[in-house]
Amino acid sequence: MSKISRKQRIAENEISEVRVISLGGIPQKVMLEGKKKSNPLVIFLHGGPGLPIPFSVGCRGLFPDITKDLTLVCWDQFGCGANNAPIDNSFTIDRFVDMTFDLIKEIRSLFPDNKILLLGMSWGSILAMRAAKEAGELIDGVVSYGQVLCNMVFNEEVFAALEQSDMPAGKKKQLNRLKEQQTVDNAKMIMTWLRKYTEAYQCKAGEKQSTNGLIWGLLTGPDYRLRDFLAMVANGYAKNNSLLQELTEIDLREELKEIKVPYVMVQGDHDLVTSTKQVSVCTEQTNNTCIKMVTVENSGHFPNPAAMDKIFNILKELVGIL
Repeated sequence: MSKISRKQRIAENEISEVRVISLGGIPQKVMLEGKKKSNPLVIFLHGGPGLPIPFSVGCRGLFPDITKDLTLVCWDQFGCGANNAPIDNSFTIDRFVDMTFDLIKEIRSLFPDNKILLLGMSWGSILAMRAAKEAGELIDGVVSYGQVLCNMVFNEEVFAALEQSDMPAGKKKQLNRLKEQQTVDNAKMIMTWLRKYTEAYQCKAGEKQSTNGLIWGLLTGPDYRLRDFLAMVANGYAKNNSLLQELTEIDLREELKEIKVPYVMVQGDHDLVTSTKQVSVCTEQTNNTCIKMVTVENSGHFPNPAAMDKIFNILKELVGIL
């Protein structure tokens, strides 16, 4: 049997398109793809901020195993990828939440009878939680990976992990000086050290997620130009500090208690960036029966293949496919 080409895979879908939708008053590209128009929809809210992977406007035809059962809705958040533009320090998290809310409303109007889920990763989990709080009647559930809750970066768990790592002594002394100075530059430095000297981002024992096929697929697909591909990393967020400052200060614990739709937080057991231990404690303390936490072994803040499988199995369970 001959291998089906990407062009054929796209053509076999009842819906596969990139459309322009006004989000927060700004026209932006959004990709929709699914085998059947009647399938449940998953609105993907990527991390970063400003890092539209693995699902983006440029990924039509790349994930047939997913789009067979679920319609993917992929939005390169304003300032990156296909929607690249400068993000200055006037931008706030709530501005992106408003865009997310607009996207949910538009998808609900296009698919009034379908089930709709949110999938938020890291930074995107903030948008998912706040949007779920405001748009609970429009969606049927949320799955997050690397849930941001509170005390990111500047906390004793992070400091202890770095102090116990093989980070050079000089940097450990520098860490002690940074602890009480919760600036954006210091946060970036600590996150760099976590990535280099700990398994907070990626666990060595876990299978690594291959990106070669994704990169090639984005470069050769019908929707991304080279500049869109480059704007996945070098994008409008380069000179922005306001969003990262908010990230280090945010506290969503009270909002977690107010969620009224099924909300499953999937966490890598090695994740210190959005501490799995902290998420576990907060889950127990909420007394909210809508909230559930699932831990994946040998995975860090970047989901390994087992974590990605777990995420999509949970999404399917929420809509009754599994």
